[in-house]
Amino acid sequence: MNPAALRANLPDVPRGAEIIVNTDEFTKRPMAKVGYDTSPLEDGSLDAYNVHPVPLTTLTVEALKEFGLPRKEAERSKNMFALGLLSWMYHRPTGNTEAFLRKKFAKKPQIAEANVAAFRAGWNFGETTEDFAVSYEVAPATAAFPPGSYRSISGNLALAYGLIAAARQADLPLYLGSYPITPASDILHELSKHKNFGVRTFQAEDEIAGIGAALGAAFGGALAVTTTSGPGVALKSETIGLAVSLELPLLVVDIQRGGPSTGLPTKTEQADLLQAMYGRNGEAPVPVVAPKTPADCFTAAIDAARIALTYRTPVFLLSDGYLANGSEPWRIPEPDELPDLRVQFATTPNHELADGTEVFWPYKRDPETLARPWAVPGTPGLEHRIGGIEKQDGTGNISYDPANHDFMVRTRQAKTDNIAVPDTEVDDPSGQARTLVLGWGSTYGPVTAAVRRLRRGGLEGRRARPGHR
Repeated sequence: MNPAALRANLPDVPRGAEIIVNTDEFTKRPMAKVGYDTSPLEDGSLDAYNVHPVPLTTLTVEALKEFGLPRKEAERSKNMFALGLLSWMYHRPTGNTEAFLRKKFAKKPQIAEANVAAFRAGWNFGETTEDFAVSYEVAPATAAFPPGSYRSISGNLALAYGLIAAARQADLPLYLGSYPITPASDILHELSKHKNFGVRTFQAEDEIAGIGAALGAAFGGALAVTTTSGPGVALKSETIGLAVSLELPLLVVDIQRGGPSTGLPTKTEQADLLQAMYGRNGEAPVPVVAPKTPADCFTAAIDAARIALTYRTPVFLLSDGYLANGSEPWRIPEPDELPDLRVQFATTPNHELADGTEVFWPYKRDPETLARPWAVPGTPGLEHRIGGIEKQDGTGNISYDPANHDFMVRTRQAKTDNIAVPDTEVDDPSGQARTLVLGWGSTYGPVTAAVRRLRRGGLEGRRARPGHR
């Protein structure tokens, strides 16, 4: 579309590929701004590619003359001209695109029809020009995709749906305490639409209030979530430590972006892993779940909820801007495919004293999971203390005893260590690979592509992804 785009994207384009260039933008000043001393369209630097020079802006303005739009307004539709040309190149149906444009600009019918006209003009240009000797067709999905109903879904939307599904499977209300921050805000926006599923969303005055409200909701018996990105995690760290001490289920959803500090709000980076693992005072272990693709955010949200509810612990869910805004086909699961996440709240005393009195001990643990009982406030006979000061094992009374503190620290670590972790996922078809590329989270896609490129080049490569705790 312009010289800057060509310079930025050319390194990713394989030799022999087709490049469509909007020649109207390749004037002296825009080229000089990005370091072109001569025109790349004329100096031979693009000889390794099949270059198609198209005056997109001029053709778009010409196609929209009948609408009487100012030139600047008409030029905005050149993207639609390009989309029409690509739709022709890839044999894509045009009806859905035209319907989308008319719906998007329903309140501005002239703009809607202008965009449709530009789209059609691009398609007709591809149909009539002799410059394009090739066209392409996207074949139907192969049998690698299991049968079912599919839809396109972004990572943040999949994550929001996963949280709702987890709450329904746990038969708990879903509570989100959040403060808007890029690139996590979409989750707040989406969940606020689903009050009919028992979802409550609270846009707090700051990050600390958001997680404080969420932790209070967890104490009250809800599936509690707070969403944020890197700078917000720093502000929430004290309350995450409190959740570790209270041993209450809490999902901390971190849609990572570049750091440090406010860093790069709109750019992707796996910047928060060490912060998620160790960014708290004292010994405060927290499980970490990291989805690998946009659609996997749905499954990761359910898995994070399962861990939090089963083990009574806060859980980090580390997505990032790449997954949040990316999209892919997602098979909509059937309800009976989802796990049963229902929990048993404490309803009666669980300990008998020497004198025969029955009392409730808030830190009397499940022998398998080491999780403490979850008692909803107001349950008769289950009054107990909460707070950040160390508790005595079993009774929950405040304790400064060194031996007790050592025991509680080790028990919380053991509880996290007991969480079942999926086996490491290894991709090595030949079994002979000597090069290993190890990645986690959203690097799954780039690592997979890199290993495939190695194999095409005759080198055996192996890809591995650790179990996502």
